[in-house]
Amino acid sequence: MDSILHPAKESCFCTPYGNHNSSEWRFLLMMRNSAKTAASVRPRRKRGKHWLQRDWRLYLMLLIPIVWYILFCYKPMAGLQIAFQKYNMFNPAKSKWIWLDNFKFVFGMSDFGIALKNTLILNGLDLLFGFPVPIILAILLNEMRTPMLKKFSQTMLYLPHFLSWVIIGGMVLQIFAPTSGVINSTLLRWGWISENIPFLTDGPTWTFTYVLVGVWQSMGWGTILYLAAITGLDMNLFEAARIDGANKLQQIWHVTLPGIRSTIVVLLIMNIGRMMSIGFDRPFIIGNTKVKDYCDVISTFVYRAGITNSQFARATAIGLFQSIVGLVLITGANTVSRLFDEQSIW
Repeated sequence: MDSILHPAKESCFCTPYGNHNSSEWRFLLMMRNSAKTAASVRPRRKRGKHWLQRDWRLYLMLLIPIVWYILFCYKPMAGLQIAFQKYNMFNPAKSKWIWLDNFKFVFGMSDFGIALKNTLILNGLDLLFGFPVPIILAILLNEMRTPMLKKFSQTMLYLPHFLSWVIIGGMVLQIFAPTSGVINSTLLRWGWISENIPFLTDGPTWTFTYVLVGVWQSMGWGTILYLAAITGLDMNLFEAARIDGANKLQQIWHVTLPGIRSTIVVLLIMNIGRMMSIGFDRPFIIGNTKVKDYCDVISTFVYRAGITNSQFARATAIGLFQSIVGLVLITGANTVSRLFDEQSIW
């Protein structure tokens, strides 16, 4: 103890790093203290400026979608007040507040109930038959071993997504027309049917045609996310399964599908959230007056009852109703998924 309090009395010190004489030990202490002093005096780097200078191009790219969302998604929300007003399109300042009267009027219309039912049925069928198809196609494309055939198949599957629904509607009319369509003409010529199949004039048959065309149009584009997720899987997992004696179907069931489960769950939740939202062009172009009770959906109802009749307040009320129900659906689906599968959007 005396040697520690009075180091001058001892010629060396015992340290965890060995024995040092007093002069060497003082020199080491001096160097350590000088290093601490230099570190404390050194000016701190401005971290905020550093990451902004380093990644300014990425933030500039991020600015474009942010501005787009502000202008076209958040700014129009100010117009939701029209749903609670008797809107005066010539002088909006004189619009009177009527609160929920627009909602009561819309919900009391018989056509709205039909449109709501058709929207849920058609979207439900799209989800039931259209959601698994991109997953199956992505797995099949991933298993292709010929690069040229794989690229050709991908191109042909993606192509319908870029066609306008006006063009697709003309193709549907040429193929499924009751009297002059390619399918009916061919089947009648071959003697397989005795009368025309009403693909576009009978309600249930029109629904089948509607879902079939929608699945064909969207299945190729939907495979992109799943194919990217499959490509990112560790190939060592497939090799290990192959060594254990798993065949292709077993590898798909035990390796591929569990590997892309998170992607499947997220896209399923998003599709459930869009159950109340349906495009205007597809049912409007493929539909006709003979199947009005099957093809009239919320988007066409808003166009007919709201926009063409200049009832913008009622059309806004329907849109707000769709958004609220969609929010409830996506929140509920996300909550259920988090409870059972621990996979969710948030």
